[in-house]
Order: sequence, then C-alpha cells, then structure tokens
Amino acid sequence: MTFYTKETYLEKLNQNLNVNVQQDIDDKVKAIIENVKKNQDEALRRYTKTFDRVEIDSFLVSQQDINDAYHLVSEEVKDALKKAIINIRTYHEKQTYASFEYENNGRIIGQKITPIEKVGLYIPGGTASYPSTVLMSAIPAIIAGVKEIVLISPPNQEGKIAPSILVAADMLNIKHIFKIGGVQGIAALTFGTPSIPKVDKIVGPGNIYVATAKKLVSGLVGIDTIAGPSEVVILADETSNPIFIAADMLAQAEHDTQAKAICISTSQVVLEAVEMELQRQLLLLSREAIARTSIENEGALILVDSMDEGVKLINIIAPEHLELLCQDAFIIKDRISNAGAIFIGNYTPEPVGDYMAGPNHTLPTSGVARFSSGLSTYDFLKRTSYVSYSKQAFLEDQKSIIDLAEVEGLTAHAASIKVRL
Repeated sequence: MTFYTKETYLEKLNQNLNVNVQQDIDDKVKAIIENVKKNQDEALRRYTKTFDRVEIDSFLVSQQDINDAYHLVSEEVKDALKKAIINIRTYHEKQTYASFEYENNGRIIGQKITPIEKVGLYIPGGTASYPSTVLMSAIPAIIAGVKEIVLISPPNQEGKIAPSILVAADMLNIKHIFKIGGVQGIAALTFGTPSIPKVDKIVGPGNIYVATAKKLVSGLVGIDTIAGPSEVVILADETSNPIFIAADMLAQAEHDTQAKAICISTSQVVLEAVEMELQRQLLLLSREAIARTSIENEGALILVDSMDEGVKLINIIAPEHLELLCQDAFIIKDRISNAGAIFIGNYTPEPVGDYMAGPNHTLPTSGVARFSSGLSTYDFLKRTSYVSYSKQAFLEDQKSIIDLAEVEGLTAHAASIKVRL
C-alpha cells in the first residue's frame, strides 16, 4: 500500500499507458473476431475448447439445465434474487423518456421513443459468477421493452453455466441463453452464427480481452461502455472508521488484481490505521492473493489538506464508486460532479449497490464518469424525431433553408427546396 499526497497521486495518474501491451491485445482480439466472422460455429467450438477447456456440442442452454440449476441454488439465494429484482425494477421504472409532439404554424414536430429490438447480455464467468449482473443488465432492457434478449456466459469445464446465473435469467424469463464467452462470444453476438443470434447492442462487463472486443466491434453493434478494472474512492475525515474503510477497499480489491481501491483523507492518523486494518483483514479473505496484489500495486492512501482539496481530487479521478464516510456527507455529495455512483454514510458500503439498493451497478470506470453514466433504461431506448411541414410553412422557411445550404456549398440541398417552389 502506497501513501500519496494529492500532487504525487496526480503525477501517477498522468503516467503514460503501455501502448505496446494494448496493441498486442488488440491484434490478438482482432484475429479471433475475424475468425469467428469467417468460420462461425466451428471457430466458436475451437476457441471454447482452447480457452474454456471444454468441448461444446450445443451452445444453447436447455430447460433441463435450468431445472437442475434451481436444485443447486439455495432458497436463501433465490429469495435474495427475488428481493433484488423488486428493488432494481422499482428504480429503473422511474427512468423513462417521453414522446412528445407540438404544432407551430403548420409545422408538426415530434419525438417518438422506440426500444432496441435485440440486445446481447455478456455475463462473466471465469474466476467468479455474477447473477447480480444478470439482473442489472436485463431488468432495464425489459422495462424499456426490448423484444429479444440473448444472454451469453462462459461455460465451466463441465460445459455448464453457473447455476445462480441460470436461475437469475429464468426468473426474468430470458429464453435465449448460450454457453459461450470471451472475445468469441462478443464476435458471435456481433455477426451472428447458425447457433448464436446477431444482436443490435451488447452490454455487460468482462476482462480486458472482452472489453477490447467490445471496443473493436463498436459501430457494427452498440455497446454500453468499455469497462476497465473496478474502482472505489473513499473520502474520510478524522471521524471515519478505519475498519469500515479497509473492508470497503478490500471489497473492490478482491474483484481483480488490477482493481483500484483508494482512500482520500484529511487525517494521517486515519490513513495509518486503515493500512494496519488492510493487512489484518487481508488474512481473512478467501480471495486474499487477488486482493493483496490489487492493494499492493493499485491501492492508494492519499493525504489532503482539506475536504475541499479532497473533493477536487475526486472530480479529477472521476471514480466508478465513491463512498462518503465523513461528516457532512450529503452536503459534499452535491459538490461531486464526476462519479459513477455515490454511497453515503457508514451503513451504505458499495456492495449495497452491487446487489440490493436498486440503481445499476454497471458503471463508468477509468475516469469515464467525467462524461458518461451508468447503465440504465435509457440505454435500451432510441429517440427518433419526426417533422411534417404544410405547404405554407415550407414557403415561409424556404429562403432561409436555401441561404444556409448555399453558404455551406451544398447546392443539391438547395435544389431540393427550389424544385418545390
């Protein structure tokens, strides 16, 4: 764990990324995407055998697979999923676009709202399974009115998807579930294969290869965001509880060795106590190796002179998750302009948002919160304008349109007006 001042941490942020490493990843991902585009299911089976170490005959999850999953998931987890579904649905139902129409002297102007037709959900497998991501990805799409939802997730070495993922998907009545993951899964959703349907937009987190694949296919399909490693920033003062802070930092650190857990505080005493707590609590974790690597390489304890300086630093970092474990947290909340989600008070740790509160846990990372937002119902809705001019309205506006078209050198634009005069 490294101690920083505001200035030394900003220096760290400004360090150049290793472009050569990313270029190497881009090249590998491009090759897989092109192979899937060309060879389709044959390529999918080959990559699944190579990366997931299992041979797949049928990618489609059967009803028997789903029935078996219900027997493997405890009643407590099923009840928790049902409770989470209610909370997530309640929050996202409040996110609505409105259609409208108005008339202005023979001009009918309006906006209509249309859901995206086909959406692909990428649900990670790998080192952990995430039924919560099924809920967070699918519920806003369902509320938006998406007609077809396709879920993909990597199979384990028995050729199965994690039971909790299947139960969560079935509770939401998702019918198209496929045992495929990685770059090859993203490519399959982009181009379609005889087994996997082509979709219009892909959402869901993944590792750096999946994120790179989404970046490369963006434009051919829509994507939600190019997610980086998970991150949390905690703002603390002399009243903050170091035990809570350390626990919340480790809750992010256990995600990934690249995850970032940061505490910003006006108190050197609190920061030193947090460091001691981190070392003590690390020994209690089942994913200690991952969390320890994350904390040692990416973690930061940053001393600032004032809460004002802390707020300024937070708005520069633009964290995915921000916890305000300090006095006057609700007042400080209004001064935060760049954060994916804000968690306020000692009894609102970030996992409350991951699983139960209702707002979406798919959030902008790597500073993207400066200009982007978390996944929402809005991401599955399209806004289409429409216009209708009467002849009189056309005649009133025709000269202005011609003048603007001609100043831009677009004579055909002007001509399409003139031929109607």
